[in-house]
Amino acid sequence: MQIFEERLTLRELIRRRIHQEVAEHNAATPAPRRLLVQPTSTERALNGEPAERSHRRLDAARQIALAEEAFRRNGFVVLVGDHQVEELDDEVDLRRDTEVTFLKLVPLVGG
Repeated sequence: MQIFEERLTLRELIRRRIHQEVAEHNAATPAPRRLLVQPTSTERALNGEPAERSHRRLDAARQIALAEEAFRRNGFVVLVGDHQVEELDDEVDLRRDTEVTFLKLVPLVGG
C-alpha cells in the first residue's frame, strides 16, 4: 500500500487499507471452479448450488465500520514497527521503511 503522508491516525490507515482491499475484491472476477469432474446443472440444483456462482460485491463503508468495531473488541491489533497502537485516533509515524502489521486475534478452543 502506498501512503504519502508521514503521519496518519490508525483509523485513517485502516480505512485506506479496506478501501484498497474492497476495490481489489470488487474488480476481480470470480475464479472458475477447476475440478476434474464438473457437476451437471441438475446435480448443482439438487445440491442447492446456484447454476452460476455470483461474485458478491462488498461495501467499503460497511467493511470499515466492521473493522473499527472489531478493533474496539480486540479482534485484531495493529503494530507499527515494534509498537502496538492502542486507539483508533492515535497518530502513527510512517516512513519509507515502516512495517505495519495487522494481527487477527483468535480465541483458543477450550481455554
